[in-house]
Amino acid sequence: MSESEAQLPTAFVADVLLWKRWHVSLGIIVVATVAWVLFEWTSLPFLTICSDVLLILIVLLFLHANYAALRNNRQPPTLPELVVSEEMVNNVAASFRVKINNMLLIAHDITIGKDFRIFFKVVICLWLLSVIGSAFSFFTLAYIGTLLMITIPALYSKYGGYVDKCCGVIHRQFSRHYRIVDESVFNRLPRNISKDKES
Repeated sequence: MSESEAQLPTAFVADVLLWKRWHVSLGIIVVATVAWVLFEWTSLPFLTICSDVLLILIVLLFLHANYAALRNNRQPPTLPELVVSEEMVNNVAASFRVKINNMLLIAHDITIGKDFRIFFKVVICLWLLSVIGSAFSFFTLAYIGTLLMITIPALYSKYGGYVDKCCGVIHRQFSRHYRIVDESVFNRLPRNISKDKES
């Protein structure tokens, strides 16, 4: 695959996120809103909705193929063969293996207490995720994430200078407060509990 072909999907995604292809961006928002309404307001299980959508799709494709064959007395349109190459599967598996091993190494270091500060920060982050998860369902969080993913890049490209200025002020304030918390709380926590017990 040439370099220009590899950049084509990236350019398309960038155009969609920056609303240069506004019809696709608007379509994503409409589809996300319809999916969210289906999952949240109808209270139907995810598997039921997926099965119904696939059933409708298969019936429509079947009727389209048979109608074309009856009307024109010719062969129905053929669907492209979907094949996953062994090379692609090996590349994906190798990439996931490296990432999973890194995550397991970090989790191992946290659980055995090599760095208590990181352990404390992970516990706080997981607790915050638990609080957010109890307030919103998974589909609502996915919907909010989709809306933010579509709208924030376009707004940032339009108002980037103002946003950078405001974020700089917020970052300086946050850094000052974090430094205070770091000096008064995190630095008092032991780095390694097992070493402190040995000495």
